[in-house]
Amino acid sequence: MTVETAEVRDAPRAKATATKIRRAQQDPAWLRWSLTGLAVAVVGVLIVIPVANVFAGALAEGAGVYWKNLVDDPDTRHAIGLTLTVVPIAVTANVIFGVAAAWAIARFSFPGRTLLTALIDLPFSVSPVVAGLMFVLIFGLQGYFGAFLRRDGYAIMPYLVATILVLLLAVAYFVFRPSHPRARRGLWKTSPLALALAGATVFVLLVLGQQAFEVWPSNKSLKIIFATPGLVLATAFVTFPFVARELIPVMNAIGADEELAALSLGASGWQMFWHVTVPNVKWGLVYGIILCNARAMGEFGAVYVVSGHIAGETDTMPLRIEKLFQEYNMPGSFAVASVLTLLAITTLVVKRKLEDRIPQSDEGRRTGAHP
Repeated sequence: MTVETAEVRDAPRAKATATKIRRAQQDPAWLRWSLTGLAVAVVGVLIVIPVANVFAGALAEGAGVYWKNLVDDPDTRHAIGLTLTVVPIAVTANVIFGVAAAWAIARFSFPGRTLLTALIDLPFSVSPVVAGLMFVLIFGLQGYFGAFLRRDGYAIMPYLVATILVLLLAVAYFVFRPSHPRARRGLWKTSPLALALAGATVFVLLVLGQQAFEVWPSNKSLKIIFATPGLVLATAFVTFPFVARELIPVMNAIGADEELAALSLGASGWQMFWHVTVPNVKWGLVYGIILCNARAMGEFGAVYVVSGHIAGETDTMPLRIEKLFQEYNMPGSFAVASVLTLLAITTLVVKRKLEDRIPQSDEGRRTGAHP
């Protein structure tokens, strides 16, 4: 008997053995179907039915009434516009901070590194209502800075603007400066003392220029609580960790080898960041922005405390939904809720599409897992 004949004769037996092993490793059919049915039932009761009910309630009186509830009501229009103003500002601020914090934590060892990491997670453990109350105690009329803000709050603006501009100039200088000492000429060879004096001079000139041209009003109160700045602060605090927490494990996973190689080849800090770091962390960055945006759109607790709930002035979409519901305007409440729901569904669709596009290696980097 040849080897080929024996293999042909034993093939059905090997196939049957493999099938038995596969069946032995699987759960019984009744258990699989029971767990699947339970999961579908829970998702249907807790997610599908409420979401469907939102759209059913919004369109209960027809598409015309639905459109009228969204467009003809000035308070609703203002709430939508205010939300679309506050959210991008808060997300942009958190993207800038998240990238800077992730870079510092993943690339440097310094005293307080563990404390900084813990503080980034603080908004996850603090109630949003407590966060809103914290801002009221700081910037409210009876808060620590309340008297100053009420008396002449804009007096701080020249110094604040000058500080921000000087910091931006300093960051730009070190980012665009050639990494190799031999490639630095002219301005790039300025000593640290000269740079400090130049920064102080620019700061003074910016402050004096704003004061001379009266860019900011004098003897006028600056409103933070019960105004848009308070909404931005509260939203930014609640969404504070999302971008940084997505980028830190990614940057830890990819390491600094490619960035060091780029610097050794003469790349500047900006070239290294834009052509090496960003491509490596782009999926984690986009993922963090999506989560940050979704959380900011639906924030209620912290915004409720700092907004004062003033219709037509400080109501965002979640607050407007709650107010319409309290006024028993169910079609209007469901109409605004449907807009938030559509935004949430769009966010999930974009998130899913991005996950499908992430290669397996990049997915491991995004989650911080090793291949």
